[in-house]
Amino acid sequence: MANDVKKSGGWRTNKWIRAAIPALLLHCSIGTVYCWSIFSQEIADYIGFSKGATEWAFSFAIFFLGMSAAFLGNVVEKDIHKSSLIAAICFAAGMAGTGGFIYYGGLHKGSVVALIGIYVCYGLIMGIGLGTGYLSPVKTLMLWFKDKKGLATGLAVAGFGAAKAIASPIMQGMLSGLGEGGIYKMFIILACVYFVMMFVGHLLLKKPDDWHEPSSNEEKQSIIAVIKTRPVMNYIGIWIMFYINITCGLALISQEKAIVKCIGLAGVVGIVSTVSAIFNAGGRLGLSALGDKMKDRNTIYKIIFIASIVMTALVIVTGGITKGAENGVLAAIVLVLIMVVNAGYGGGFSNVPTLLSDHYGMGSISALHGITLSAWAFAGLTGNQLATWIVNHVGDTEAAYNPVGYQTVLYVTIALYAVALLLSFIFVKPIKENK
Repeated sequence: MANDVKKSGGWRTNKWIRAAIPALLLHCSIGTVYCWSIFSQEIADYIGFSKGATEWAFSFAIFFLGMSAAFLGNVVEKDIHKSSLIAAICFAAGMAGTGGFIYYGGLHKGSVVALIGIYVCYGLIMGIGLGTGYLSPVKTLMLWFKDKKGLATGLAVAGFGAAKAIASPIMQGMLSGLGEGGIYKMFIILACVYFVMMFVGHLLLKKPDDWHEPSSNEEKQSIIAVIKTRPVMNYIGIWIMFYINITCGLALISQEKAIVKCIGLAGVVGIVSTVSAIFNAGGRLGLSALGDKMKDRNTIYKIIFIASIVMTALVIVTGGITKGAENGVLAAIVLVLIMVVNAGYGGGFSNVPTLLSDHYGMGSISALHGITLSAWAFAGLTGNQLATWIVNHVGDTEAAYNPVGYQTVLYVTIALYAVALLLSFIFVKPIKENK
């Protein structure tokens, strides 16, 4: 890295300092949204609502992440400094506000004001910070690392996935160590910490000097016009593939803790959660780097869907979730499925911007990537809610844990993965075939 600095003329023009490090600072902060399951029950208990009622805060956060990315993509395209500052302010303000409404809810148990306040702060305000923060470094990284775009974006998006593994033990320690009201204190403290991290990332983030934004005439070209530079079904295929991968990932990941308990591993839930987060981050980095070596980056999605179908089918055939508590081999198969889905979930995120850039160029990639992240928004409303509905209506719905319900979720996800695989072959054609 020191040699890179010397060759490039100092830290002001160094790709690691001006792109990679700020990307990690931004993504390692906003990625903590996936720590929700660690403290969701504590929030529900503290403010006097059911866990199901508070779960919507997370769904709203993912929804507004995707929608803010879709609608603010042009802002990111034109000014990454403005967008990264918006991200830092909104994310930190949303966290602090969430802590404030949790405190209010503790004083007024069952207060609808507290619940709605959490929805607005954790869902809407933090969601805007998530969307702009997620987009801001991606194009910058691809511009600095032109020959290894997949590795570069994978590095940043891996930070988003690794945030859960890094922050989970810290949050658990804070919840137990801060005493009475630790849940709201944790949010306020972390809001300050993450604001500092993201603000430093905002100050460092910079596009390379040799990059020139499109001319005014090119800027006026709509995203629809960009999409139409290739067969429209090509983009529709990418969007639906991305949506299905997130929906299936969330359906399983949202139930991960309960599934692990169903297969008799309640004592190591925390360890499994950390390992799955590592697979999530590893998939983001490893699969995107692998994509750099392939002529057709869509091959990565085919690998993700095939692996997910094979492992899901294996758990369905063996009844792994319903019988795992009695058979160590079946429990191990379920764990492998969890790791495969986490890796594919992460890899799907890190490959989508580079897949889009391969097909549509770099000119409007932030705006196009933002529109595509709307798939994440809708998946955030359908993935975990779909799984929750199935678990609440199939099997022993009165039991603390419902193995039959979780097993039934797999029938839906394998069907969706099969649809996504077909789309990857039929609609998302290799670039040379469309020329």
